[in-house]
Amino acid sequence: MQHSTQTMALGAGCFWCAESVFLQVKGVTQVESGFSNGHLPNPTYAQVSSGTSGHNEVVKLEFNSSEISVREVLEIFFLIHDPTTLNRQGHDVGTQYRSAIYCTTPEQAEVAKAMVAEIDSSRHYADPVVTEIAMLSHYARAEEYHQNFFAKNPTQGYCMAVAAPKVEKFRKTFARLARS
Repeated sequence: MQHSTQTMALGAGCFWCAESVFLQVKGVTQVESGFSNGHLPNPTYAQVSSGTSGHNEVVKLEFNSSEISVREVLEIFFLIHDPTTLNRQGHDVGTQYRSAIYCTTPEQAEVAKAMVAEIDSSRHYADPVVTEIAMLSHYARAEEYHQNFFAKNPTQGYCMAVAAPKVEKFRKTFARLARS
């Protein structure tokens, strides 16, 4: 079987939550918390949190597409956040928490656009999907203390209240894609 590594960045609200889920996914070989698609070079967490850098909190994924498809990655992404709320996920509010799929190939963008159309036509949500679909640009790795945050801080309040339920939802819904 041919090994084919793909890269994609996903904005699903706070990156701690998305990172905690994607670290559990078979075929995902690297997960990194970072910032993308803004206008400042190498922004800090403080700059991104202020909402003035234009960046989005994202997880950058590398995955083996012979083990997990782009569509499966995006099915997980749509499961773990609300793609119908503009610039907000739960109590996290601001453009830095926007729902987004940042692609590295035109094929990824095609899959993402088709999935959004499917979700909207299925009327799964009362409101339309507002997920931004764009090519990945101006990516910067977040500070070290953000990397693997949930694993390092499992009893932190936000992790227990927000990240842990997302991990559990993923493991129940996509057991076949979960690392053992």
